[in-house]
Amino acid sequence: MLVVLVASGLLMSHCNISSNNADLTEKNLKSETIVTGLNMPWAMAFLPDGRVLVTERGGKLRLVKGNQLDPQEVAGIPKVYYRGQGGLLDVVLHPNYKENGWIYISYSSPKKEGEAGEDNGANTALMRAKLDGHQLTNIEHLYKASPNVRGGVHFGGKILFDNKGYVFLSLGERGQKENSQNLSKAQGKMVRLHEDGKIPTDNPFVKTKDALPEIWSYGHRNPQGLVIHPATGTIWAHEHGPQGGDELNIVEKGKNYGWPLITYGIDYDNSIISDKTEAPGLEQPVIYWKPSIAPCGMTFVNSPNFKDWNGDLLVGSLKFQNLEHLIIKGNKVVKKEIIFDKIGRVRDVKQGPDGNIYVVIESSGSIVKISPKA
Repeated sequence: MLVVLVASGLLMSHCNISSNNADLTEKNLKSETIVTGLNMPWAMAFLPDGRVLVTERGGKLRLVKGNQLDPQEVAGIPKVYYRGQGGLLDVVLHPNYKENGWIYISYSSPKKEGEAGEDNGANTALMRAKLDGHQLTNIEHLYKASPNVRGGVHFGGKILFDNKGYVFLSLGERGQKENSQNLSKAQGKMVRLHEDGKIPTDNPFVKTKDALPEIWSYGHRNPQGLVIHPATGTIWAHEHGPQGGDELNIVEKGKNYGWPLITYGIDYDNSIISDKTEAPGLEQPVIYWKPSIAPCGMTFVNSPNFKDWNGDLLVGSLKFQNLEHLIIKGNKVVKKEIIFDKIGRVRDVKQGPDGNIYVVIESSGSIVKISPKA
């Protein structure tokens, strides 16, 4: 299989990519559709009792039990801005969920009730709640990105815990690319909060005049993959770029990831966004994809079922409807391969409690389990 591998921002020659282990090629893996009937599913979270929470972008939170979709939705979801790419987005359990019961949910939040105007737009918000049967309780609204923007693109919305008492939320630039560089606006940023929504005093721009104190990094376009390395604690994110500009980045405190000042892509009308692919003070991606794959969902493998893949990344593609296996050495991608081509438009990829890989397929409204045949 021939792919283009891009590393450290440089286009490398074509190379013949193979798996780490011949026993873990697609022919030795099996995929099983374990649930169907979902409507535009976006993300999933595994509950300790074996059930699975699934968000539907239209605004419903659903439960799956025993590979069956519960017909009764979970009540208590606030009004969402279901337009374009907006709606009900990520769902993640607190790392100490068994002790505290907190479930974190991101969504595109419209104007507040009673605000003037028919459409004041929306931006990405973060809430947490507890689950009692089919009802969310103890609802707390932790954060809302500003400003509201009309239109239906680039909400980000991925949630990540770093196991140090902080929660990260990815924010798209809402189609206003220049605001990715504006520290007074939350667009195109990665934000870092305490788990109760308070802003940490050691965030990088707390003392910067006119900057939003919640910002951790900036210069992002639309990050829809956000994971932490299970061994090193390094935070990795991928984001939708323009044509030929999807990126995989290591996200670090206070750094500028360049959008739209530098990019390896061009706009959808084939116009030039920037004539620069690098500049002083702007971070280079670990890799970029050309052609763009529209990455969505990502997980580090850390499973006895896939022991030769441990430490590697699995990335979903909306555009090409497949999974990519990225082989990681240190902080570099050294090889990549496509597995399960044409599986469907991948929205989320997670490793389950059983060590198998689970994939949310938007196009078929299903969840697929991937496991070794043996």
